[in-house]
Amino acid sequence: MHQAEQERADSELLGWMARCARGEQAALQSLYSALSPQLFGLLLRILQRRDLAEEALQETFVSVWQKASEYRTSRGRVSTWVFAIGRYRALDILRRERREVNLDPDELLAACDAAAVAMGDAQGAELPRSAAEYRRLRECLDALSGDQRSCLLLAYFRGRTQEEIAARLDAPLGTVKSWVRRALASLKRCLER
Repeated sequence: MHQAEQERADSELLGWMARCARGEQAALQSLYSALSPQLFGLLLRILQRRDLAEEALQETFVSVWQKASEYRTSRGRVSTWVFAIGRYRALDILRRERREVNLDPDELLAACDAAAVAMGDAQGAELPRSAAEYRRLRECLDALSGDQRSCLLLAYFRGRTQEEIAARLDAPLGTVKSWVRRALASLKRCLER
């Protein structure tokens, strides 16, 4: 999506969010129509069950409706805010279900790569804004050690606690904490270059 198109789409989402804050249901329907396809894809990748993804999607937009007046542009784009709510809902559902997802971190990366290709620069996607940004992020993730990358992917995409990651990787908790801390620092340095 070109910058002018992105700005126009962001402006439209911002308008709908303001109207949601005033209680206009038609604005919520417009917001849902614009964001739900990509958000549902993300939720499905996280939860790996259609019924749970549908539940998370519904809970996300109920929350958006209830909290629309709390949205601030300083928090980022409307789509980013909505996707963050959705991601947290999905992680809450995962914790509630206490399901163990059997994807390993490399499979998670492959799923992200496939999603990036499928969505391209689609507005509202919880991916970097361009294919170039995604490639840069992927390069930085690939530069991490396997254990560091696994820790970040399990924490971010699967909402695993450091204790759960330690058990899954059969590593001491202190080691996992060090891997996460070092991975985040390395990722930040790499992305700032």
